[in-house]
Amino acid sequence: MAGVSTVRKSRSVVAGMLLIVLGVWGGLAHFVGPYFHYAYTPDTAWHVTMARVWLEIVPAAAAVAGGALVLVSAARLPAAGGAILAMLAGGWFVVGRAVSEIWPSIGTAGVPAGTSPTRMAAEELGLFTGLGMVIAVCAALVLARALTTMTLAGTGEEADEEEADEDEEEADEDEEEADEAAGTLTGRVWAEGFGPPRASAGPGPRYSGGGQSPGSSLSRMA
Repeated sequence: MAGVSTVRKSRSVVAGMLLIVLGVWGGLAHFVGPYFHYAYTPDTAWHVTMARVWLEIVPAAAAVAGGALVLVSAARLPAAGGAILAMLAGGWFVVGRAVSEIWPSIGTAGVPAGTSPTRMAAEELGLFTGLGMVIAVCAALVLARALTTMTLAGTGEEADEEEADEDEEEADEDEEEADEAAGTLTGRVWAEGFGPPRASAGPGPRYSGGGQSPGSSLSRMA
């Protein structure tokens, strides 16, 4: 059991670190990418806009926070909460630009700065859609494992409670049988020790003076 717990903890550490790395990439890539000609417009390094705050920094921070919860949480419930937070962050990376079209106050994310179709597809996948899908899938796996573990733990606790109830019922039955046996034995002892005397089948008592009772002598004299 200790080995299984160690393996599960190792997987949580790997998943948490992966979510943190992906979140850091999602938050910094838009600011350092222009140095390598890998960015969305405006392709200016460390240029902060309202769209970058809402569409890049916020989901990146949520992914980092969720990965940290998965990494440091010993209990499954906080880890599941971190996985849900990271999954929402990944979903926002995917759909955030479409939502910005509905809410103009958020701003627009721009377009890929690359000039070739290959570079534009790489920027699209690496900065928004692909990044969000990887974060969401990783978080969903962590959430599924956490929920499975909690379900198995709950099933084990219910089984232990049922087993304890059965043992208690058996103990009560054994105690009742022992009480009945003790009561029967006590009744027999009482009946043998304090019950009415048994009738004797032998001759009656004899008296001195010839061995006959006084009643028989008086009858003869009469």
